[in-house]
Amino acid sequence: MTDPVLALGLAAFALLLVALPLAFWSVSGGGQGSTAVRLMVAAANLSLTAQLVLRWMQSGHFPISNLYESLCFLAWACTLTQLLVERSWPSPIVAAAATPMGLGCVAFASFALPDQLQQAAPLVPALRSSWLVMHVSVIMVSYAALLVGSLLSVAVLVTDRGQGLELRSSSIGSGGFRQAQRIAPTAPQPEALAYASVVPARASATATLAPPPALQLSSASISLSEQLDSLSYRTITVGFLLLSIGIVSGAVWANEAWGSWWSWDPKETWALICWLVYAAYLHTRLSRGWQGRRPALVASAGLVVICVCYIGVNLLGIGLHSYGWFLS
Repeated sequence: MTDPVLALGLAAFALLLVALPLAFWSVSGGGQGSTAVRLMVAAANLSLTAQLVLRWMQSGHFPISNLYESLCFLAWACTLTQLLVERSWPSPIVAAAATPMGLGCVAFASFALPDQLQQAAPLVPALRSSWLVMHVSVIMVSYAALLVGSLLSVAVLVTDRGQGLELRSSSIGSGGFRQAQRIAPTAPQPEALAYASVVPARASATATLAPPPALQLSSASISLSEQLDSLSYRTITVGFLLLSIGIVSGAVWANEAWGSWWSWDPKETWALICWLVYAAYLHTRLSRGWQGRRPALVASAGLVVICVCYIGVNLLGIGLHSYGWFLS
């Protein structure tokens, strides 16, 4: 292979391909091998970083102008998000849930796309704008965060299937509430009973009153599903904020390029649907107090919506956003 950009992409694919079965083996083996998985994912991320930088140098523009480059950028963002989440909670389940997304992006870019689309090409006139880096890169990073967060929600559904899931952690943190335990008062000693028998009746009645039961606080342990649910919520929150910024910047760019803030293009419509799905996810958690399976189902639906918005619309080649993705 003569193109170093494609070689770096295949190197990242090989690393993630080896890391994926090791991640599942680490889950069943009690965490053994999880360090090796993180090192492989980090090496794949470095390989994708070198690939994007080299592609940038070859093409002379930010490498996100066609489907191949955007898939590699999305794989880089997914692996980076996975490493950041694992830094917060180094569990092999995170790698088992998130690694398939990065692997799928690199595999689709390297083997499913035609050779002519994998080669660097000059920017089409519509993409020659400073908004390219601002809009498209933020959208891709938001997709990565939302995809990883949704996959963690799918892991919530898988880890506790068939069991009742009752979460005690708060919606905005990973700490568990403390459980209150009532402690019964101790029985009076014989000496106290003898003393009470010689005091006046009123004093005796006062002395023999039982004290109210005391409360003792004990910390509640955090279960696996609670930790996954909290990580999914925090990751999706970051992705939702980035998606909002990306949609607003895209509207500004559209007004400059087409003279309209919003044209109900298929890509714009599905991006709005994606935003509404994750807005509903956050609303149910913050306002309704949902946790566990119900918001995980909403996040799983968002996973499908992102795939349709990112891949499905582009494969059809319709709308104003079809330029730059496919060669004529």
